[in-house]
Amino acid sequence: MNIQSARTLQSQRTSETPAHVLRAARAFFATSSSIYPAFVEKEGPNHLVLRGQGGEEVIIAAFAEDGGTSVNGSSYMFDQQVARFLTTLAPALAPVA
Repeated sequence: MNIQSARTLQSQRTSETPAHVLRAARAFFATSSSIYPAFVEKEGPNHLVLRGQGGEEVIIAAFAEDGGTSVNGSSYMFDQQVARFLTTLAPALAPVA
């Protein structure tokens, strides 16, 4: 994996459901980053592909696993907005030992 690829893929675990994560991503990218909005181009039960300024692609994927949800976000130019979105998600609950 090259350094650029590693920089553009960001991950977060959350206690939210995958459906909630995708609804939140849709709203966040359409309104919260008003300078650089991105809108849904494609979607599935576990992912959104959004298109922003200049055709820039933002991909958000969310999958339930181990009592939480694993969220991945990827973009080349919108990496700051992806990072900001991930911080809006509720943190994953700590596993009970």
